[in-house]
Amino acid sequence: MSTDQVVQLDALDARLVELLAEEPRIGVLECSRRLGVARGTVQARLDKLVARGVVSGFGPEISPAAIGFGVTSFVTLEISQRHGHDRVAAHLGAIPEVLEAHTITGSSDLLCRIVARSNTDLQRVIDQIVSYEGIRRASTIIALAEQIPYRTLPLVRSAAQR
Repeated sequence: MSTDQVVQLDALDARLVELLAEEPRIGVLECSRRLGVARGTVQARLDKLVARGVVSGFGPEISPAAIGFGVTSFVTLEISQRHGHDRVAAHLGAIPEVLEAHTITGSSDLLCRIVARSNTDLQRVIDQIVSYEGIRRASTIIALAEQIPYRTLPLVRSAAQR
C-alpha cells in the first residue's frame, strides 16, 4: 500500500483494533459479541484492515529482555554511497540482533535498533555490523530504560476521532 493512500478509521475499527491488541488470541465470534455487532461485520472490517495494511500481523510480541537480550541500543550508520542502502540492509538483515533499520535524513544514513545480551555482547554485534565494507562509521547510543514502549493504540484512537 502506498503511504499516499490514507485509510480512514471509524470508532468501530478503533474498538476492534484495540480489542485485538489487548487480547490477541480472541476469536472473531467473541469480538462480535463484545463489540455488539454481527460476526460478518467484524470479519469484513478485519479483512479490510488487513488488506489496507492497517493491521500487519497477529503474532506474539516478544520481549528481547525476557529471552536474554537485556541491552537495547540505537545505532546510526554512515554508509558508502557506492554500496547503496539495499546491500547494507541485506547485511543488517542477516544479523538477528538488528531488530529494525530505517533510512534517515541528516548526517547519517541509517538508524538501527539492536539488542544484545550485555555490553560486551553489544560490542560483538557492533563489530559484526561494521564488518561490512559499505559501512563507513557507526555511532551507538545505549538505552538505559524504556519510558514509553512502542505503541500504536493512542494513534489509532486519535485517527478514529478525526
